[in-house]
Amino acid sequence: MVSDNKNNTYEDEKKMILAVDDEEAIIDLLKFNIEKEGYKFISATNGDEGFELAMGERPDLIILDVMLPRMDGLSVCQKLRQEKNTVPVIMLSARSEEIDKILGLEIGADDYMTKPFSTRELIARIKANLRKNDKMAVDVDDVPEGRIVIGSLSLDPEKFEVVVRGRNVTDLTRREFEVLKYLAQKPGQVVSREDLLERVWGYEYFGDIRTVDVTVRRIREKIERNTSNPKILITKRGIGYYIAKP
Repeated sequence: MVSDNKNNTYEDEKKMILAVDDEEAIIDLLKFNIEKEGYKFISATNGDEGFELAMGERPDLIILDVMLPRMDGLSVCQKLRQEKNTVPVIMLSARSEEIDKILGLEIGADDYMTKPFSTRELIARIKANLRKNDKMAVDVDDVPEGRIVIGSLSLDPEKFEVVVRGRNVTDLTRREFEVLKYLAQKPGQVVSREDLLERVWGYEYFGDIRTVDVTVRRIREKIERNTSNPKILITKRGIGYYIAKP
C-alpha cells in the first residue's frame, strides 16, 4: 500500500520496516504509524515467519517482539546475527525485567522498548536507527582514510575489520564495531557514556546508559585476554571509556 504522505519518495526507494508480533492490535497500530511516515511495512505473527521474511525480503529495520509463537524474538535475533544479517533490530517486550533487555542487547539487538510504548518514541527510534545505519555505510566525517592502529589493536573502518594481537575479530556486531571505532579515533581520550549514546546510537537514549555498559562488556569479551583486567578498552570510573595508548 502506498501512503499519501507528501514527503514520500517513489515506492521502490522507500525504506522497508518488518514488524514481528502476534498481537493483531499492535500490528495494526504499527502499520498505520509506519506507513504514515512514508515507509513500506510488512509483518509476521510468529518467529519462524519473521525470520524467513527478514532473510528473504531484506528489510531496512525489524521491530521484533520477544514473546512469539514457534520461535521467540530473542532466538530470531540471535539466528539473524549468526547468519551475518546486520539489519537494525528494535526489540519489544511486555516484560520490564532488566535481564530481558540485557539479554536482547547481548545477542545483537540494537534497541529495546517495553510495552506499552509511545508510538512517537518508537518512530523516533526507527528514524534514528535508520539514519545511523546509513551513516555506517558512508560518512566522510566519521570514516578516516585507511587503517587505525593503536598498539595491538588494528581497525579498518572501510572493510569493517578488527585485528587484535594479530587475530581477526570476526564476531563483532555493527553497533559494537561503531563503538570501538569511535573510541579508536580518540585514543587516550575518555568518552562519556552519554556522548557514546549520542554519537553511536544517534539520539538521546532516554537516560538509559546501561546500554553502553552492556555493549562495552561484549566488546571486551571479544578483544581482551582478561575481561576483569582489560588492557585495550579501559573504564574511567564514573565518567566513561577510552582506548589505551601503547
